[in-house]
Amino acid sequence: MSAQPETTITRIRYTEVVVPAKPNTINHPSLDRPLHKLPVAGQAGWSIQFDQLPKVIIELELGSGVIGLGECYRGHRWSTLEGIAKRLVGTDLRSIPLQDVPVARCRERDGIECAIWDAFARQHGLRVCDLLGGAVQPRVKVGAWSGHRLAEEIGPMAKRLQNAGYDTWKFKCDLDDDVAGWCEQIAANAPGMRVILDPNERWERPSEVRTRLASLNAIGNLLCLEDPLPRWMLHEYAALRSQSSAAIVLHVSLPYVEHGQRVHDAIQALRQGAVDGFNFNGGLSEFLQLDRIAAAAGLPCWHGSEIDLGILEAMYLHQSVAARSCIWPSDIFGRSIREHDLLASPLRIEPPYAYLPDGTGLGIELDRDAIANYQTSQRDYHASSL
Repeated sequence: MSAQPETTITRIRYTEVVVPAKPNTINHPSLDRPLHKLPVAGQAGWSIQFDQLPKVIIELELGSGVIGLGECYRGHRWSTLEGIAKRLVGTDLRSIPLQDVPVARCRERDGIECAIWDAFARQHGLRVCDLLGGAVQPRVKVGAWSGHRLAEEIGPMAKRLQNAGYDTWKFKCDLDDDVAGWCEQIAANAPGMRVILDPNERWERPSEVRTRLASLNAIGNLLCLEDPLPRWMLHEYAALRSQSSAAIVLHVSLPYVEHGQRVHDAIQALRQGAVDGFNFNGGLSEFLQLDRIAAAAGLPCWHGSEIDLGILEAMYLHQSVAARSCIWPSDIFGRSIREHDLLASPLRIEPPYAYLPDGTGLGIELDRDAIANYQTSQRDYHASSL
């Protein structure tokens, strides 16, 4: 295939930003419990709050002037991004297989893949979800989200969220949290609202889970329990299914490269009869694989997140509308957690649903003023600079 100037990648620009969370949207102010699970610069996981970490906005420009947008997960490596840019600049977009972009597995890969797919879709007048096979549902179910809370603040918050339209509320939690107290307050103040509890493997021992499930089963508003135990205990996940009136869920997060998570984790969970559904995170091509696995097994999923900015959340919407299994409330929070999503027009979120933006590609544009406000660094790679 001879290279064509209009489809050649002529420039890749990386803009690093730090966008803080709004006050009191993560934890109660008295609870200093970081939620970033991965190690950073040699520090252990759970030691740095997620909104302290920078993210990178990617702009991949074609010779035609079309710009594809991407967003990296938090905690990027500049050396990796530089290496990717040097390999891709000058490449004809048509030579890149969308289902297998030429980037090794790393946390930066999904952001680059997103920019490539967005550029391809815009160049051809398509939506990203069209490249995934088309939308099979018109909208995406979404839920509210919170970190660690005190029991006495739950009731008023639940009322506000239910009045706003939310019917599901997801919490991060550990062994110190009064999860039964939370659920009791929600049942009393927001009848009908369901709860998702996500210990992120931090309930540690089956006995701790059984103790909590006894109270939660009696309250009756727990939709599902996600990653209650360390992931190697899949046999215990299977045992919990017989003890819980709520679903037992495994989070398969492909960006957690350092934790060794892979697509086959979903297959292994099914083989062991360990789960009633999934929380899936991954790039465009691999999320499609995960959806096919869940759909073939007749199990539901939702799209997870790392509490991201608008580009990744737009990608999640395109993935979710094209996924038959994605019927549980996804972790798409818009501007409700962070100060800004860096989009010129916010994603349309009308709880309990979110909707695809109009337009080709991802259907979004950047708010340049907001990016300048939160920018900490920028690097530009083009043919004359390499």
